[in-house]
Amino acid sequence: MLKNNRQTLTIFWSIIAATFLCLIINLPPKFTLLGRTFYRPNFSFNLGSFQFKPNLDLRYGLDLAGGASLLFEIDTSKTSKDNLPEALESLKTNIERRVNLFGVSEATVQLSSQGENHRLTVDLPGVTDINEAIKLIGQTAQLNFKGIIDVPPEATATATLNDILVDTGLNGSHLLKALPQPNPNTGAIEVSLEFNSEGAKLFEKATTDYLNKRLAILLDDEIITAPQVGVIIPDGKAVINGNFDIKSAKFLSAQLNAGALSLPIKLIQQSQVGASLGQDSINKGIKAGLVGLVLVSFFMIGNYGFLGLIADFGLIIYGLITLTLYRLIPITLTFPGIVGFILSVGMAVDSNILIFERMKEELRAGKSWNNALEISFGRAWNSIKDANTCTIITALILFNPFNWPFLNSSGMVRGFAVTLLLGIVLGMFTGVFVTRNLLRVLARKNNN
Repeated sequence: MLKNNRQTLTIFWSIIAATFLCLIINLPPKFTLLGRTFYRPNFSFNLGSFQFKPNLDLRYGLDLAGGASLLFEIDTSKTSKDNLPEALESLKTNIERRVNLFGVSEATVQLSSQGENHRLTVDLPGVTDINEAIKLIGQTAQLNFKGIIDVPPEATATATLNDILVDTGLNGSHLLKALPQPNPNTGAIEVSLEFNSEGAKLFEKATTDYLNKRLAILLDDEIITAPQVGVIIPDGKAVINGNFDIKSAKFLSAQLNAGALSLPIKLIQQSQVGASLGQDSINKGIKAGLVGLVLVSFFMIGNYGFLGLIADFGLIIYGLITLTLYRLIPITLTFPGIVGFILSVGMAVDSNILIFERMKEELRAGKSWNNALEISFGRAWNSIKDANTCTIITALILFNPFNWPFLNSSGMVRGFAVTLLLGIVLGMFTGVFVTRNLLRVLARKNNN
């Protein structure tokens, strides 16, 4: 019995410590209290070569942060059905690479299919220049490397672009990556290139043929840059230097990394959400959540007295743990995601109601407090498990983790599903484990 009491107290103080840690994590980066300014502690640490430095700021989706949303139609007419899944995934990967280099860290890229119609949705939170986003993301990006030859003076006036460009056989499919980086010696911004094995051979030949001449890099038959070849490059690694700033270097890198998109895309719809509208949604969501929590708290205290107060404390712990995981995973929070969180709060409370009603029955039957507690949790578990399992299955269907074409895979639906799924799992944990151990401490005091 003494061993069980010690174990209960250990779990109790572990819950308190974890709650305090979650409270600290959810503090704002800078806040004022009693006239003094405080800063949230730094949680970064190094373990050998591994560095842990989480971004503890909540991430907001397009509907909350404002930004641009682009809808593209994918042309799959020239792609066989056998190669279509790989081509669609390659397209998504290339678009994600472009978006990341564009500097939008919370962007979402979603594929959706209905029959033979395939579409791509790109949400860019925080992007204010929608035309620039369209210019970068919406390009088909057929990338080619061509040599520039000299044209006789008498033919200069009538020469076309095709007359001065010679195909080297090198294209976007040979490029592994392009990255903006500072020159280690001068600090000037450059764009580094790295080719695959086949591309390295073609690039070596091109740099040999056009040594001290210019090599044009074309995107959709438009020259985006034409650097001069200074040396023969045999290893497939090179840099493009010039008058780059970090923005232009990132833009060029994004264009180069796009390579040749596996499938052509066409912009069919665009929309922009203002930041003020997003902030208004956040404020309304917070108000709705607070009103719901207050009403639920009063209901639990009014019906179950001190038991309800313990349940409310468990609910506070549930909220802190949930918000902590939102920050650490991280989860991009959308307005449907806020709805999913509020709904999961109701499910968490429902577990406590089932337990407390069973506990009242056991107490009326003459059971001691401790026995009633253990029996009620044991008998209510099956009902809690069955109810929450059904909700978990529903959330998984809405999330569509395997991207089944016959299920909805939109970002908003998935935002709702992921917060609901996480909330249900955490609700079961706090309702059965946290609340149970808090009541065990109370039962221990009653027995004493």
